[in-house]
Amino acid sequence: MMASTLVLFLLIAPANAFIAPSSPRDHRTFIAGANVKSSSALNMGIADSLKSLLGLGGQTFPEPCVMGDESIMSQKSHGTSDTPVQKDLRWACDYDTADRICNFNRHYAEFRGYWATTPFLKEAREQFDAEGEITFYDSNTGKPLFVAPKGRTFEEFAAESKSHGWPSFRDEEVVWENVRCLPDGEAVSVDGTHLGHNLPDFSGSRYCINLVSVAGKPQEVDA
Repeated sequence: MMASTLVLFLLIAPANAFIAPSSPRDHRTFIAGANVKSSSALNMGIADSLKSLLGLGGQTFPEPCVMGDESIMSQKSHGTSDTPVQKDLRWACDYDTADRICNFNRHYAEFRGYWATTPFLKEAREQFDAEGEITFYDSNTGKPLFVAPKGRTFEEFAAESKSHGWPSFRDEEVVWENVRCLPDGEAVSVDGTHLGHNLPDFSGSRYCINLVSVAGKPQEVDA
């Protein structure tokens, strides 16, 4: 009964109900240019940690989600990746914040609403009007990870993202060649970039993604 009650709480609790652990490093969330108490942001992995504690982890998400394993996030030359994030990220995303979240982190996120403090909405709207979609690239490698919106309007994509606090993508908007979902819900690139988490709702899988993780510029293609 206690386990069922806790799981129900995890499903219905508001984002700001989750408080990060109180260790010196983890008590602060990753925010551009400042440290802010963790109560102001969602630890997107804490629900998964509690599920694991209760023996409820190890999910397999339905197709078209492509599952991966922990080997993807093994230690490499730069944290979980071979390279640091690109120096000149799109939408004026903060380099230090991006590098910490992408390469030296498995659970924590940019602060809720960070993406709305950047030029993203304005510039993405302009790109959508000109091209009909926005491609989001890995901040480390420049590989395409998401293409949105698909099957919905730009306004619907923006509204869902605003309601949750982070850019939110659906299955059909994921470039599965380059993205994997781990059994605990962590969304990662095939190259070891931490992206965010799969937090399903009544409409299916929903990928809650840090903007700083998908603010790269396209990789150059050799002629």
